[in-house]
Amino acid sequence: MRTKLTRSAALAGISLAATVSVALSAGIAGAAPTQPASAVAARPAGSLPTITITMTGKKITVGGTLQSGGVRIVSTVTGEAHASPVLIRLDPGVTVSQFLAAVPKITADQNNIEGIGSFVFSPQASKGTSSAEANLAAGLYIAVDLAPSGQPPLTTFMITKSSSPASLPKPGATIASIEFAFRGPVRLHDGELVRFANHGFLVHMIVAARARSLAGAREVARLLKAGKDGQAGRLVTNFYNFDNILSRGAYQQLLIHNRPGYWVLACFMDTQDHREHTLLGMERVIQIVK
Repeated sequence: MRTKLTRSAALAGISLAATVSVALSAGIAGAAPTQPASAVAARPAGSLPTITITMTGKKITVGGTLQSGGVRIVSTVTGEAHASPVLIRLDPGVTVSQFLAAVPKITADQNNIEGIGSFVFSPQASKGTSSAEANLAAGLYIAVDLAPSGQPPLTTFMITKSSSPASLPKPGATIASIEFAFRGPVRLHDGELVRFANHGFLVHMIVAARARSLAGAREVARLLKAGKDGQAGRLVTNFYNFDNILSRGAYQQLLIHNRPGYWVLACFMDTQDHREHTLLGMERVIQIVK
């Protein structure tokens, strides 16, 4: 199937009417996101405190063990093909009203969230149940499902300080975004626990587009760097959002279950002069093997 790679705004908008919409980076019209195998069943239950996020396309709720430290975050999606949960941790002393009042400048440049809060968790969540792991600090959080059009559902919750915070298991690999590149191995394994991190100073995303061959993946990367997203899309067979948006220092990890083959990592965030980060070198060919 030939599909077209399109780009949406990195931050579509957050309004005083409780509308928060951070884009899904690159989308492929007519192609459903890759659905990973159940990461929930792949990890032993109870190995980490569990936080639940339930999304219906109209409502988002957060529950479970809301404590600081390493946590397993289980997303359950009904009523929509896939969800896009994002957790925003507000800086100490910042209220939800203050955050919403800052929406115009955050909309203009996602990096303006500095001093207000941080994007700390943003995996793709396909219909059904999936999970990822994160290290959450104590504080006030906003949770939003960005997938619905119109006014994405939003809620707030508190993470309390744990007297004995859990540690995340060591990942098998780490893929990190920086200015303006990706760091980490060029080969990942299906079923491997991989950490996706922002080691840069700016807000970044890590999305992946699959090509039919190594040559095709290299061509996709070349076209993206040249700003020819539409042409690149015609060589793409599927995509997956490893993280939709993370602030500097944030990271999450998950068991990857993506179709083996050659994938192109990319970041479609904008610079202050409205250039996609792909134009500055934020694309990288990797291989996923069995």
